[in-house]
Amino acid sequence: MVLGLIPARFASTRLPGKPLVDLGGQSMIQRVVRQAQQANLARVVVATDDARILRHVQDFGGEAVLTHPDHPSGTDRLWEAFQQLGSPADVHCIVNIQGDEPFIHPAQINALVDLFADAATAPAIATLVKPVLTAEELFSPHLPKVVLSQQGHALYFSRHPLPYQRGREPAEWLAHHRYLRHLGLYAYQPQVLAQLTRLPVSPLEAAESLEQLRWLEAGFQIRCAETELDAFGIDTPEDVARARARLGV
Repeated sequence: MVLGLIPARFASTRLPGKPLVDLGGQSMIQRVVRQAQQANLARVVVATDDARILRHVQDFGGEAVLTHPDHPSGTDRLWEAFQQLGSPADVHCIVNIQGDEPFIHPAQINALVDLFADAATAPAIATLVKPVLTAEELFSPHLPKVVLSQQGHALYFSRHPLPYQRGREPAEWLAHHRYLRHLGLYAYQPQVLAQLTRLPVSPLEAAESLEQLRWLEAGFQIRCAETELDAFGIDTPEDVARARARLGV
């Protein structure tokens, strides 16, 4: 069974109450849940730190659990939620779906789920990448980049463009190399998720502020699936306005 978990915190520095923001008659968290329910997931559960979000999800017919408010990361919140659900033994894959991406496409989720179809070849951790198309994407520190091995495993994630191209001006980089951007969608084997929550913050993670570097430093492999579909995360009031414009409201 594949379980989809959606961490959803009420507190947000730039957009308090973000999961409950109205987007064309549905809250952001409702739109995320409805999109996830169209993917190949046996169950979709919201993991929240706030009773208001819990009640709201239950009111629109979704499933949610109330987790501790002080988790340092969404990964820790997911692990508590899985335990609250009874750590079902038939779950072979847990998908971590960002609660602030109301336009996530079911095909993006399925691209990761498919990697876990065969237990013999299933990765420990999987995530999603997409080609970088513009210089703005390439040089934005808010959009992490990733380089892969020939087998499709992540070698490194960085907020800086990777690789550096010696002898070329940065303006020429995109024309001479196929860059990949990381999208924050993850899937794990349950026993691996348990191990990840016990890892301390690593030097590379502290430097880049990217949690997945902690896993690489600890020796875990991260398999990457590629998509052409973009992500649309909501972090600010301006993002909300763009999302409403996309919905025509």
